[in-house]
Amino acid sequence: MERFPQLIIFLSVFLLVSAYAHAHVKSMIIFGDSLFDPGNNRYIRNCTVQANFPPYGSTYFHRPTGRFSNGRTVADFIAQYMGIKFQKPYQKLYGKNLGSIIVKHFPVQANGINFASAGSGILPQTNKYAGVTPLEIQLQQFQELIHYKHLHRDQISKSIFFLEAGSNDIFTYLQAPEKSNLSPIAFVDAMLREAANFLDIIYQHGARKIAIFSVGPMGCIPGRINLPNASTNRCYAGANKMTKYYNYGLERLVYSIRRKYRGAIGVYGEVFNTAQRLRVRPKLHGFANVNSACCGAGPLKGRVQCGEKGYTMCSNANEYFYWDYFHPSEHTYEIISKALWSGGRYAIRPINLRTLANITLPHS
Repeated sequence: MERFPQLIIFLSVFLLVSAYAHAHVKSMIIFGDSLFDPGNNRYIRNCTVQANFPPYGSTYFHRPTGRFSNGRTVADFIAQYMGIKFQKPYQKLYGKNLGSIIVKHFPVQANGINFASAGSGILPQTNKYAGVTPLEIQLQQFQELIHYKHLHRDQISKSIFFLEAGSNDIFTYLQAPEKSNLSPIAFVDAMLREAANFLDIIYQHGARKIAIFSVGPMGCIPGRINLPNASTNRCYAGANKMTKYYNYGLERLVYSIRRKYRGAIGVYGEVFNTAQRLRVRPKLHGFANVNSACCGAGPLKGRVQCGEKGYTMCSNANEYFYWDYFHPSEHTYEIISKALWSGGRYAIRPINLRTLANITLPHS
């Protein structure tokens, strides 16, 4: 009889694990900027924010894909950890054909879809004249897929929704703060209102598992040399201060999800601090350089975009934290992605992505 309670516990655990395995998420719906963009911009006519030329994509894909990396992005690594294929760009699948007979019977693929657009902002006006797709329009694209019955509520409820946005808003503000009628704090508050609106909209349409990632240390990117008063010798404190204020607001939004949105759960990916941990102890993670870009030109290789006239490239991108003037290398993305997938609260909270993908939520 003493073994009977142990058998009950074993069976309970077995059934719980089985339930989690059955509930394992196999779909990602992705919004944001270049941290996630799989090449949407290359399908947008007159968009000037591009990475569809060599040496982008040289490490993993061995060709340019439109990703602002020498290889995979964070979204790609997470898809691999989930055991699913990379999500295709919205613009490639639908673009201007949405609503036409061409894609009338073409549902969103089972592994999800990616709306992210490099250079875009969480605010509609950020890089507006560069032809990028701001978050507001990405949300419209999402809603149109539902309207035209390409994306169904069952898949939505079983997907993880991802958002990483805000770095381009902060950078463009700091390029010419005198042109804005808002203080840095008021500007960030406007960004946070857009993030809150994003949560409202996706929840109304059935999103229940949500991952919001912080912006990385903007004051440390090689491209900081294009900001007024920035130094080549140290991170730009003003940019990092503004980024931290925004990230703090994002985390508060994430922690409001369980209270505000019945049946939903949100996680906050601490990209800023995870990146800084790597930069503080570079050799431990295989980095020889955490300040300059592998590919580009000018001071810190931060003046000219990788692949543009006059650029040079390092011999081993894996030894560099930064791939180009604005973006981390694939090696950096991989380390950050692993931390987000299976790391502790220092990297993502209250639970990591692996737990989020397997947890069973009550019906709302």
